[in-house]
Amino acid sequence: MSAVTMDQLVSLCKRRGFIFPGSDIYGGLQGTYDFGPLGVELKNNLKAAWWRANVYERDDMEGLDAAILMNRLTWKYSGHEETFTDPLVDCRACRARWRADHIKDTCPSCGSKDLTEPRPFNMMFKTQVGPVADDTSYAYLRPETAQGIFVNFANVLTTTARKLPFGIAQIGKAFRNEINPRNFIFRVREFEQMEIEFFVMPGTEDAWHQRWLDDRLAWWRSVGLSGDNLQVYTVPKADLAHYSKATYDLMYRFPIGFEELEGIASRSDYDLGSHSKEQESLGLSAKVGRNDDSTAKLTYFDPESKRHLVPFVIEPSAGVDRGVLALLTEAYDEQQIKPVTPERAQAVAEALAAFVKSVSRSEKLPVEQRDALLERAELVGNDLAASMSQISALLDMPGAASIELGKKLRGQVEPTLDESYRTVLHLKPALAPIKVAVFPLKRNAPEIVATARQIRKSLQAEGNMRTVYDDTGAIGKLYRRQDEIGTPYCITVDFDTIGQGKDATLAGTVTVRDRDTMAQERVPITELQAYLRTNV
Repeated sequence: MSAVTMDQLVSLCKRRGFIFPGSDIYGGLQGTYDFGPLGVELKNNLKAAWWRANVYERDDMEGLDAAILMNRLTWKYSGHEETFTDPLVDCRACRARWRADHIKDTCPSCGSKDLTEPRPFNMMFKTQVGPVADDTSYAYLRPETAQGIFVNFANVLTTTARKLPFGIAQIGKAFRNEINPRNFIFRVREFEQMEIEFFVMPGTEDAWHQRWLDDRLAWWRSVGLSGDNLQVYTVPKADLAHYSKATYDLMYRFPIGFEELEGIASRSDYDLGSHSKEQESLGLSAKVGRNDDSTAKLTYFDPESKRHLVPFVIEPSAGVDRGVLALLTEAYDEQQIKPVTPERAQAVAEALAAFVKSVSRSEKLPVEQRDALLERAELVGNDLAASMSQISALLDMPGAASIELGKKLRGQVEPTLDESYRTVLHLKPALAPIKVAVFPLKRNAPEIVATARQIRKSLQAEGNMRTVYDDTGAIGKLYRRQDEIGTPYCITVDFDTIGQGKDATLAGTVTVRDRDTMAQERVPITELQAYLRTNV
């Protein structure tokens, strides 16, 4: 079962070290998040899988890592200075600011309809370049990675001697001054993109557009996203970006509904044409602004026709952060593995009722937080047996920590969850932050501990098999912890392993437990690397 609510994912990510609010100790900064120890591993694994599929496994792709800061003329001629805007409105009653197309004539904060007329707001971040602040010494933090590829087209073409069709791939940071960042890491102000600009002969762009759509759908399925949770949206002509001839949006079923995961745009010859000099001589099909500053013609010499031409471009562009969110959504599963006793269920129900009563009477909570807590608590309470595992997410919601009875509720529910439920991330093994966890059955048995640590060391030496050692709890609790972070395999070293058990034939073997099935089998230590290499 994929995650039901965003609150479940936020709770898991903060609790287990995937993602934290940015600069949290100072109250945070809206629209920024820090990827923790597990989050950075998952993120890096996703980027590595994308790079491997699109650069290493293809013979028509080159890589690039362009600068974040660029000459501001780049953004003038790309059209961003003029068109990279969202409609902004102000609420005259409470002074909140909103993106006009995200609200329905009513301020979400106070309910007032007294709003200003929408006005364009440019989303690029400005920054000062050099020691003197004036109107000529500024640049922008790039709002996309694409322009770094376009301005380097001639450099890559010259140094690699590529022939059409070929692409340039890049993974990197981008920045957008969103009016209302929201929905966790779905819409933020600082994010990463995985982007390709694929250059093709004019006239072949439609076939390549469809081919890239098929390739990208297949890749997202290969990393674990279900076909049922993916949709293709063909952007209507009236809604196309200024550079686009046609665009497909790959939509994923996030907890907030179907939203864009990746865009695949057919950009015609707009981009290379916009950044070229002497445009009137290039025979462009796209309408571009006059460029008096470029020093290059970004063209390709076609040996067959013996002429210079401006390639058309197909752009598959995905957000890394949204990709991580999609993987977590897809992989998240809550399972009841043992019935809850009536006594425990009653104790949790009473603690939840007391918590709800306290929330409804609280004068400390802002109205929005109070209403959100009451709404979530009502949903949990309506079917407590099925929703008990969501209480942890409820208690991690904004404002819950200020309710004293939340501690009592947590104290009642946590032992029940440990005993009767488990949360699992069914991540593909190649994407899992940790591949293997090694436990000693008894942490004060020196020989067992030494063997476990040696196994961890030898597996980690493989290089691509992140392995951890853990002896901070009982085996059952350690299993639950690793299930929750998506570790595919757990290895337990016991007395049989060191030849001090009841069955002498088990000496030199360990117990290997599978995350998804919870099945266990004995595997000789000498065969562990081969066993895990096959499965991971």
